[in-house]
Amino acid sequence: MKRLFNAHPFVNRLAWLLALALLPLGARAFDLNALEAQLRATPIVRGQFVQQKFLRSLPQPLTSRGDFTLAAGRGLLWLLRTPIAQDLRINADGISRRDESGKWQALPQHTGAGRENRLFLSVLAGDTRGLQENFDLALTGEADGWQLVLTPRSALLRQIFDNIQINGGKLVDRIELRETQGDRSVLQMTGAAAADALTPEEQRAFAD
Repeated sequence: MKRLFNAHPFVNRLAWLLALALLPLGARAFDLNALEAQLRATPIVRGQFVQQKFLRSLPQPLTSRGDFTLAAGRGLLWLLRTPIAQDLRINADGISRRDESGKWQALPQHTGAGRENRLFLSVLAGDTRGLQENFDLALTGEADGWQLVLTPRSALLRQIFDNIQINGGKLVDRIELRETQGDRSVLQMTGAAAADALTPEEQRAFAD
């Protein structure tokens, strides 16, 4: 009887674990690991973006629009259409711009735009572990509607950003960078959808 009695806690725990495993994904705790897995489950994403820069010195935001392609393991193609046409490629090697001849030229790594674009790549790719190297992450919500707030850790980043707010569902929908001087940048992703494969043009852009 003693052996049977002592087995009860184990049996109860096993039953609880089995019940948890059978719950639908949306009913489980949604944490940073779940968010990363959710975003990485879509290796190729295409869509359009609207990027607005709100400056204290200007009455209206600076607005740019374009298209993007995110490919896991390859990087991000960031194709500005308005107000000027400019093609950017962001990957592990840094940020490159396509010149008039069609060749990619590396950009300096210390530019503010470069810093923001590298952040966008980490966020869109679901690299929460990489983000944790420089930020404290606070996640709220569920798989179909969540918000991730990044608070900078280092003194250097705290001089630049108050925080970064990211909203999304299956994919990232919106990113807002709030700067310490009162300026902010808002990036909205529209029409984002998963793709099965890269187009020949995208393959060349990532390979060059």
